[in-house]
Amino acid sequence: MAALALFLLGGLGWAALAPIDASHEAVYEIPHGTSARRMAGEHVDIFPQTIRLTLGLKDVLVLKTADEVPHIFGPTLILPGQSFRLPFATASTYSFECSAHPNGGLSVIVQPGPVPGWERLQWRWRRLISTG
Repeated sequence: MAALALFLLGGLGWAALAPIDASHEAVYEIPHGTSARRMAGEHVDIFPQTIRLTLGLKDVLVLKTADEVPHIFGPTLILPGQSFRLPFATASTYSFECSAHPNGGLSVIVQPGPVPGWERLQWRWRRLISTG
Protein backbone atom coordinates (compact mmCIF):
# COMPACT_ATOMS: atom_id res chain seq x y z
CA MET A 1 0.00 0.00 0.00
CA ALA A 2 2.86 2.37 0.84
CA ALA A 3 4.45 1.63 -2.54
CA LEU A 4 1.22 2.58 -4.34
CA ALA A 5 0.94 5.82 -2.36
CA LEU A 6 4.57 6.63 -3.13
CA PHE A 7 3.99 5.88 -6.82
CA LEU A 8 0.92 8.15 -6.94
CA LEU A 9 2.74 10.94 -5.12
CA GLY A 10 5.68 10.65 -7.51
CA GLY A 11 3.33 10.82 -10.50
CA LEU A 12 1.59 13.90 -9.14
CA GLY A 13 4.94 15.53 -8.45
CA TRP A 14 6.10 14.85 -11.98
CA ALA A 15 2.84 16.18 -13.47
CA ALA A 16 3.13 19.36 -11.42
CA LEU A 17 6.80 20.10 -12.06
CA ALA A 18 7.99 18.47 -15.29
CA PRO A 19 8.35 20.67 -18.37
CA ILE A 20 5.60 20.43 -20.94
CA ASP A 21 6.84 18.69 -24.06
CA ALA A 22 4.76 19.95 -26.97
CA SER A 23 5.18 21.21 -30.48
CA HIS A 24 5.49 24.97 -30.20
CA GLU A 25 4.05 25.71 -33.64
CA ALA A 26 0.52 26.78 -34.47
CA VAL A 27 0.38 26.37 -38.26
CA TYR A 28 -2.08 28.13 -40.55
CA GLU A 29 -2.07 27.76 -44.33
CA ILE A 30 -3.41 30.09 -47.00
CA PRO A 31 -4.84 27.67 -49.59
CA HIS A 32 -4.25 27.80 -53.33
CA GLY A 33 -6.80 30.06 -55.04
CA THR A 34 -7.60 32.18 -51.98
CA SER A 35 -6.80 35.48 -53.69
CA ALA A 36 -8.69 34.56 -56.88
CA ARG A 37 -11.76 33.53 -54.87
CA ARG A 38 -11.64 36.79 -52.94
CA MET A 39 -11.25 38.83 -56.18
CA ALA A 40 -14.35 37.05 -57.50
CA GLY A 41 -16.28 38.45 -54.53
CA GLU A 42 -16.37 35.29 -52.46
CA HIS A 43 -16.07 35.62 -48.68
CA VAL A 44 -13.14 33.36 -47.74
CA ASP A 45 -12.40 32.58 -44.10
CA ILE A 46 -9.01 30.92 -43.77
CA PHE A 47 -8.27 31.37 -40.10
CA PRO A 48 -9.96 33.10 -37.17
CA GLN A 49 -9.96 36.84 -36.52
CA THR A 50 -8.15 36.11 -33.26
CA ILE A 51 -5.46 33.45 -32.92
CA ARG A 52 -4.73 32.33 -29.36
CA LEU A 53 -1.29 31.04 -28.42
CA THR A 54 0.21 29.96 -25.09
CA LEU A 55 3.80 30.55 -24.02
CA GLY A 56 5.69 27.29 -23.67
CA LEU A 57 3.04 25.33 -25.61
CA LYS A 58 1.99 26.93 -28.87
CA ASP A 59 4.12 30.06 -28.99
CA VAL A 60 5.30 30.11 -32.61
CA LEU A 61 2.87 31.25 -35.29
CA VAL A 62 3.61 29.71 -38.69
CA LEU A 63 1.90 31.04 -41.79
CA LYS A 64 2.26 29.08 -45.00
CA THR A 65 0.92 30.09 -48.36
CA ALA A 66 -0.03 27.79 -51.20
CA ASP A 67 -1.72 30.74 -52.95
CA GLU A 68 -0.35 32.00 -56.25
CA VAL A 69 0.03 35.61 -55.07
CA PRO A 70 2.07 37.11 -52.22
CA HIS A 71 0.38 37.96 -48.94
CA ILE A 72 1.25 40.56 -46.33
CA PHE A 73 1.43 39.70 -42.65
CA GLY A 74 2.51 42.65 -40.54
CA PRO A 75 5.65 44.06 -42.13
CA THR A 76 6.41 40.78 -43.93
CA LEU A 77 5.66 39.84 -47.52
CA ILE A 78 5.11 36.08 -47.80
CA LEU A 79 5.72 34.88 -51.36
CA PRO A 80 3.88 31.92 -52.93
CA GLY A 81 5.14 28.63 -51.51
CA GLN A 82 6.90 30.29 -48.55
CA SER A 83 6.40 30.01 -44.81
CA PHE A 84 6.80 32.68 -42.17
CA ARG A 85 7.61 31.80 -38.54
CA LEU A 86 6.90 34.30 -35.79
CA PRO A 87 7.96 33.21 -32.29
CA PHE A 88 6.49 34.95 -29.24
CA ALA A 89 8.36 35.32 -25.95
CA THR A 90 6.01 37.72 -24.12
CA ALA A 91 2.37 37.26 -23.17
CA SER A 92 0.40 40.10 -24.76
CA THR A 93 -2.10 40.96 -27.49
CA TYR A 94 -0.61 41.71 -30.90
CA SER A 95 -2.37 43.19 -33.94
CA PHE A 96 -1.19 42.57 -37.49
CA GLU A 97 -2.17 43.66 -40.96
CA CYS A 98 -3.04 40.51 -42.90
CA SER A 99 -3.98 40.51 -46.59
CA ALA A 100 -5.25 36.91 -46.37
CA HIS A 101 -7.89 37.75 -43.78
CA PRO A 102 -11.25 39.16 -44.98
CA ASN A 103 -11.03 42.10 -42.54
CA GLY A 104 -7.45 42.94 -43.53
CA GLY A 105 -6.02 42.25 -40.10
CA LEU A 106 -5.97 39.86 -37.21
CA SER A 107 -5.05 39.69 -33.55
CA VAL A 108 -2.74 37.23 -31.84
CA ILE A 109 -3.33 36.79 -28.12
CA VAL A 110 -0.39 35.15 -26.39
CA GLN A 111 -1.30 33.86 -22.95
CA PRO A 112 1.17 32.85 -20.24
CA GLY A 113 1.82 29.12 -20.01
CA PRO A 114 0.94 27.04 -16.96
CA VAL A 115 3.56 27.61 -14.28
CA PRO A 116 5.08 24.65 -12.42
CA GLY A 117 3.02 23.44 -9.49
CA TRP A 118 -0.73 23.34 -9.02
CA GLU A 119 -1.47 25.30 -12.23
CA ARG A 120 0.54 22.88 -14.40
CA LEU A 121 -1.05 19.88 -12.66
CA GLN A 122 -4.53 21.29 -13.39
CA TRP A 123 -3.55 21.98 -17.00
CA ARG A 124 -2.37 18.39 -17.48
CA TRP A 125 -5.54 17.03 -15.85
CA ARG A 126 -7.83 19.14 -18.10
CA ARG A 127 -5.88 18.02 -21.15
CA LEU A 128 -6.08 14.37 -20.07
CA ILE A 129 -9.86 14.39 -19.56
CA SER A 130 -10.59 16.43 -22.71
CA THR A 131 -8.72 13.98 -24.99
CA GLY A 132 -9.77 10.79 -23.24
